Amino acid sequence: MILDFETLKFIWWLLVGVLFIGFAVTDGMDMGVGTLLPFLGKNDDERRVIINTIGPHWDGNQVWLITAGGAIFAAWPLVYATAFSGFYFAMLLALFALFFRPVGFDYRSKIASPIWRNAWDWGLFIGGAVPALVFGIAFGNLLQGVPFHLDELLRPYYTGSFFELLNPFALLAGLISLGMLTMHGAIWLQLRTEEPIVGRAKAWAKVTGVATIVAFALAGLWLVIAIDGFRVVSMPALDALPNPLTKEVVIARFAWFANYWNHPWTLLFPIMGFAGLGYAVSLSMEDRAGLALVVSSLGITGIIMTAGAAMFPFIMPSSTNPGSSLIAWDATSSHLTLTVMFWAAVIFIPIILAYTTWTYARMWRRVTVAEIKAQDTLAY
Repeated sequence: MILDFETLKFIWWLLVGVLFIGFAVTDGMDMGVGTLLPFLGKNDDERRVIINTIGPHWDGNQVWLITAGGAIFAAWPLVYATAFSGFYFAMLLALFALFFRPVGFDYRSKIASPIWRNAWDWGLFIGGAVPALVFGIAFGNLLQGVPFHLDELLRPYYTGSFFELLNPFALLAGLISLGMLTMHGAIWLQLRTEEPIVGRAKAWAKVTGVATIVAFALAGLWLVIAIDGFRVVSMPALDALPNPLTKEVVIARFAWFANYWNHPWTLLFPIMGFAGLGYAVSLSMEDRAGLALVVSSLGITGIIMTAGAAMFPFIMPSSTNPGSSLIAWDATSSHLTLTVMFWAAVIFIPIILAYTTWTYARMWRRVTVAEIKAQDTLAY
């Protein structure tokens, strides 16, 4: 079966979104656990319990992030080049924060010194909280437009600075990301540990869940009142060779809400975001953590898809030269590249999902202090 170029462009917009959602639901959960580590564990044994709930899975979960980065590089090379140059210092901040995770997991318990272990506990906190915050800040800046332009050779030039990324709306988006992932991690700990950690995790799930719902509502209101969106006025045929400079883009009020107006079914995404988070908190309070984790995943999916549906077809809009904006129709690789990648995804994504499901099923249990003490030299 040979798919036409236009269809492949849309499929890869969906697939990259799926990879980001997979990363948020799985590795985001690990980040949430790391963020909560210094607060939920009141002694070394409890902190080791918390770490060992994600110990068998955290490195496998990072495959989603690595795959998403590789997919962007291959499917949207201009987006990759522009984003990794414009967000260079932000990406480095997230990357260096992530360095704490493998070293912290592997070496924290090798030395019995309280000072050593406490230092790595805060390192794991940084490795969870900072990337979650940075990824949200990046999405907040995309919704406002990024200051870059393309020259006649399609070379991107970023004209902003790192500190401009830390604007109020982007920070609010960062707090949404941090809040939803922390809530997700708290529900995971409620499911996989025993008292007294379960009770503390339930309290954190409620606080972070409600805070995320409020922040999500504020962000939507902010977009309505104060942030202009982008709209494509004209462009070549969708099956034409990609060239971002051949279209016309304008900045317009309420442009980010046009897809919701034209396609009312997309309103399911923000509804899923609000309802998913709210119902997850309710289920957590009822000690139904298993179902709460599933519903929390749906809430996270709804929030990510809310931003994706609002921006489509934009991937990286330009605030300084709207015509240079990168969209799903003209920032892609060739037809052949997208085709080869599509069939690779068809083969390997189910394998990744099957293996991941198998590992969770095989290692599913509540981690207890007694188990950690019995396996003192084997556990994290």
